[in-house]
Amino acid sequence: MKPVTNIDKFLKRFNNFKDGEFRSIEVSSATTMLVTLAGQDEARAFDWIALKLEFTNVSDARLLDNAKLLHVDMSDGISIIKEDNSIIFGIGQYNTFSSVKNATCFIESEHIKYEEDLF
Repeated sequence: MKPVTNIDKFLKRFNNFKDGEFRSIEVSSATTMLVTLAGQDEARAFDWIALKLEFTNVSDARLLDNAKLLHVDMSDGISIIKEDNSIIFGIGQYNTFSSVKNATCFIESEHIKYEEDLF
């Protein structure tokens, strides 16, 4: 896994996962979660790719059942916002840290890493 060092560049590379697929959420421990998404990768001529996001030191979350994830509307993509020593991930387009907490699904953590996978 590689750390996400520049959130804006990361989201631009995958077009915020707009019209992508939300594949799974795995709770590894009380403070670690793994999210799998699929989207188009600008670095690969917009070829589809699966991506695993690992959130560590999770402090707050609202999760969905994996059975419901295929029905999540991803037309607005995802938001990832960094504020102080926290990162928040949410489904939908949001501009502020606190607004992401209104998302149908969000994860607040200290760190985020990613790993590319086959589509």
